[in-house]
Amino acid sequence: MKKKQGIIIAAHGRHYLAEADGTRLQCVTRGKKTNVAVGDIVDLTLTSPDQAVIDKIQERKTLLYRSDQYKSKLLAANVTQLFIVVATEPGFADDLISRSLVAADAAGIEASLILNKIDVVEGLERARERLKVYSSMGYAVHEVSATGQPEQTVATLAPLLEHQSTILIGQSGMGKSSLINLLVPDADIATREISAALDTGKHTTTFTRLYHLGPDASVIDSPGFQEFGLYHLSEGMLERAFRDFKPYLGHCKYYNCRHLAEPQCGVLDAVKAGKIARMRHELYGQLLHESAQTLY
Repeated sequence: MKKKQGIIIAAHGRHYLAEADGTRLQCVTRGKKTNVAVGDIVDLTLTSPDQAVIDKIQERKTLLYRSDQYKSKLLAANVTQLFIVVATEPGFADDLISRSLVAADAAGIEASLILNKIDVVEGLERARERLKVYSSMGYAVHEVSATGQPEQTVATLAPLLEHQSTILIGQSGMGKSSLINLLVPDADIATREISAALDTGKHTTTFTRLYHLGPDASVIDSPGFQEFGLYHLSEGMLERAFRDFKPYLGHCKYYNCRHLAEPQCGVLDAVKAGKIARMRHELYGQLLHESAQTLY
């Protein structure tokens, strides 16, 4: 049996596609375990010229995933940065942005926001105003228009993607596909090929896939989603993943303060003083509640 090492470039259900030495291989896992993510470096055993079994996942530098009460969904492995795509229209959800940022900070992944469709001027100022809460915490916000100003969009984003493994996430309708098509020439063709190779039976875009941008750069596109559960984060991980809380941690009267209703709490004092956005503290309370519900 021939052994190879490859990178997982697409995942759909239990079907995986790996790239090894320039060849694409349809892969399955041994047994029922499906803990493989796009971006994983894997050891493979070839079972035919274009098929393989995944023997082992190499140690990951990072892992981004979301989880609900019952299961977790791996988004990508070994990524160095996360781009959250929002737009002037349709409206974007602050809850999803904040949850994505918390997930990135908890996983040690740099995060930025991409404001798309800035040529839709009616919604531009309001979108900018809403994003100030994130830029004030130190998250970069990059403004682009994939369809209105394609050349400028590439000029803005291409340097940010160099030497990085980047994942793009966002709600449906934010123009994420337009951005991918700009940044990855032939992305449509690649998607059709991958869809056929995954043997999903239909041309689907509901799978996560990785595109190479150069020898040491890649971009991962994930399906649009509306929910981002973080049930896997413990209390201690949560407070540290809210970067706006950091200056105030350790300034509470009680060492085991949960920052919910305790007296003389540094975080609550900062919320009252307007130094931490109220919506961020409300999300923190919601996430604490969710982490207490975990069953898996």
